[in-house]
Amino acid sequence: MTQLNDKVVWITGASSGIGEAMAIAASAAGAKLVLSARREAELLRVKKACANPALVAVLPLDLTAFDAESASQKAAAFFGPIDVLVNNAGISQRSTVLQTEMAVYRRIFELDFFACVALTKAVLPGMVAAKAGHIVTISSVVGYVGTPLRSGYAAAKHALHGFYDALRAEVWREGVKVTLVCPGFIRTNVSLNAITGDGGAHGLMDTGQLNGMPAAECARQIWAAVEAGREEVLVGAKEALFVRLRRYLPGLMSYAIKRAKVT
Repeated sequence: MTQLNDKVVWITGASSGIGEAMAIAASAAGAKLVLSARREAELLRVKKACANPALVAVLPLDLTAFDAESASQKAAAFFGPIDVLVNNAGISQRSTVLQTEMAVYRRIFELDFFACVALTKAVLPGMVAAKAGHIVTISSVVGYVGTPLRSGYAAAKHALHGFYDALRAEVWREGVKVTLVCPGFIRTNVSLNAITGDGGAHGLMDTGQLNGMPAAECARQIWAAVEAGREEVLVGAKEALFVRLRRYLPGLMSYAIKRAKVT
């Protein structure tokens, strides 16, 4: 089991949404936090909202252009070696394959996949040496079920599953745990911040997001799964049903996805 009390937890994408909620919940549980995102002012706001701001450090990072080894060293300089890495930063998409430029696909993969891999590789040697550690990566239900307008996002999330399933099989004897988290609709700004086919901002709140699970409840479920040592967790009852349909009734799920009204 991974207890958060007195653990050093590094969370990316911590300036809003799921990352912010996970930071606040982890601080309340007694963790020492390193928070990363591009917007330093927002990170400082989250730090102030935490239960013990004195045990919260801010490390601004642009994960599309950074040195993972240097960032890892800076993160560890605050409170010591990283016990729990939360790969939460990411960007979604709202455009068809025909509309989407290759540069947009590369941008999505750089943040949603390669940044996660780079940070994982940076902290992994220390975890293996300590025979302890936990890597938590936020995927999505779209990592199981590709939907229209999200081809790049779905592809990057599918790639995360392949990478972290393989990593888990490699490091479990070293005491390192790997948890993949697959949220469905969570009430965040993910659709507002999504990019379109030319890389511009989508700027619209999807109905699914607006009516989704509160981020605080999502964070509670994620930390409960991490503390229990679960390898994978689906967040959202309706979304979990979609995954089961994809597994056991793929034809029915394909029929439904083709005709779904998505935004």
